[in-house]
Amino acid sequence: MRHTSIKKESGVIESTEGLSIAYDMYLPSNAVNSLPVVMFLHGFKGFKDWGAFPDAFFEIARTGCAVIAFNFSRNGVSGHGQDFDKLDLFADETFSQDLSDVRSVIDAMQTQKIKTGSAVLETDNVALIGHSRGGHTAIVAAAEFNEVNTVITWAAVADYNKQFTDKMKKDWEKKGFTEIENSRTGQTMRINKSVYDDYIENADRLTAVTRVQSLMIPCCFIHGTLDKAVSMNSSQMLFQMCKSPEKERIMINGADHTFGCSHPWDKDDIPAHFSDVVDKTIEWLETYYLRHNQ
Repeated sequence: MRHTSIKKESGVIESTEGLSIAYDMYLPSNAVNSLPVVMFLHGFKGFKDWGAFPDAFFEIARTGCAVIAFNFSRNGVSGHGQDFDKLDLFADETFSQDLSDVRSVIDAMQTQKIKTGSAVLETDNVALIGHSRGGHTAIVAAAEFNEVNTVITWAAVADYNKQFTDKMKKDWEKKGFTEIENSRTGQTMRINKSVYDDYIENADRLTAVTRVQSLMIPCCFIHGTLDKAVSMNSSQMLFQMCKSPEKERIMINGADHTFGCSHPWDKDDIPAHFSDVVDKTIEWLETYYLRHNQ
């Protein structure tokens, strides 16, 4: 059943550090019973409202679930904004804190700090979708939290240590920070050594290609064949190391890292490659997740 009318409810909860986690919840307007929950985890230099991602959330919600997209507390964006105006927070966005933020959102749903007046959220059976670094975190969260029963990644990183260049490592050792440029905004964004130290010191817990080996839940790895930011070999590694009997690797021929999306996205239609991603995501959810919640 496809729901024609979707509503969006928004709010803010606190992270374990007392920082803001802004979220949007997309759900059928006429929902009155329980709803399966799909959570979306954005990527590096990303946010919940980036590009055409919200269009995908509306489409996924039409299947009869609640989609919760949120900003990581240290992603550098204030509240529900779309500007990187908190670069001091971005500089210390550790993988451990991202994982903690996922837990905070699940906890908030279970304690009804995140709720909807028209329906009950099924918080003991959650699906995760993550893009890029968010896909990396989604896999770790799926291994960490019992509530997660399905994971779908879009252009996920397999091992983030391989994303750290020699220059970045030299900067961290010499200066205690490194800097990258945001090509879209022109901003210079600092990444403190705390991010690298956190990842290395907790590698067994925080590395996706390690944690994916323990997953026995349905796992889907979607990647573009022309992704220059994260090699499609990452999805191949994740797929090969995953021992789940229900797993699939889906390649989007000719797609780049964002599947044709850019920010801002003000066109009426989403890119063809991203439309394929959304269709494949919905098909996977309906086959391996939503059917178990009916």
